[in-house]
Amino acid sequence: MEKDNLKSLFEDLREGFDFENPKLGHQQRFLAKLQEQRDGYGHEAFNTNYKWWKPLMGVAASVALIVSVLLVVQPGSSSKDLASVSPEMSQTQDYFTVAITEELNRLESERSPETEAMVDDALSRMSILEDEYEELKKDLTESGDDQRVIYAMIANFQNRIDLLKSVLENIENVKLIKQDSNENSITI
Repeated sequence: MEKDNLKSLFEDLREGFDFENPKLGHQQRFLAKLQEQRDGYGHEAFNTNYKWWKPLMGVAASVALIVSVLLVVQPGSSSKDLASVSPEMSQTQDYFTVAITEELNRLESERSPETEAMVDDALSRMSILEDEYEELKKDLTESGDDQRVIYAMIANFQNRIDLLKSVLENIENVKLIKQDSNENSITI
């Protein structure tokens, strides 16, 4: 039924269709005009402009990159840490850093299938405490060596050490329980 409608539509519009053929040589004349435009101002002008714009775009991109880096990394805006407050605080930070590193090494050495979840949980909690310390460093910079921020930074170090010691104690308990259960299963 739709085919019949289409046939009748085309038959009705047949009078309005253009049935004339182009004059002899039309295609050659058309192609020659296209070639003239391409060889003339169009193609060459584009290539010439492009040759100038390409290096300029590279320079502009480099300048934009440098400006964005300078905006992100502003000199003098780096956050202070505990060591920048005084020589005593520098020693305190060094002590805590060494203690935390030792405890982290002990924790990693205790990693086993039984303790995997505890170690991973401890490391994620350590990451949270480290993020909090980074915020405290920013606060210290903004507050101008406020004693409350300094005490909070020391407390953060102490919390990290306490966390690691607690997890290591739990791991020791798990090992003892496993050892006791193995001894009981062997003797029974």
